[in-house]
Amino acid sequence: MDCIALTGIRCYGYTGYLPEEQLLGQWFEVDVRLWLDISTAAQSDAIEDTLDYRSVISQVQHLVKTSKFALIERLVYAIADSILEASDRVTQVQVILSKPAAPIPDFGGKISIEIIKTKNNRE
Repeated sequence: MDCIALTGIRCYGYTGYLPEEQLLGQWFEVDVRLWLDISTAAQSDAIEDTLDYRSVISQVQHLVKTSKFALIERLVYAIADSILEASDRVTQVQVILSKPAAPIPDFGGKISIEIIKTKNNRE
């Protein structure tokens, strides 16, 4: 199976456990890997024979910008589920969601959650 990687999708959102995270927001970074068959597109050179990844990027940005979940665990699952629901072509998706500046005292790293979901394990 072939894979398309979309990395460094950066957007501002309002998901977080602390009230100020949901009020003030923060930056998130999302990396997505999409498994699908791109062999027809490789032959035809036509965008309609593959996945228009511009729409996936817009979808991810919209979810991050408009969601107000308490946990990033919920947001990462929402992103994966929405991609699988929106495309008949994608059979598996990997989503890595990062908070590059989590509001944790004396912590300068970033928090990331990575999931892999397929069409048959979306529940």
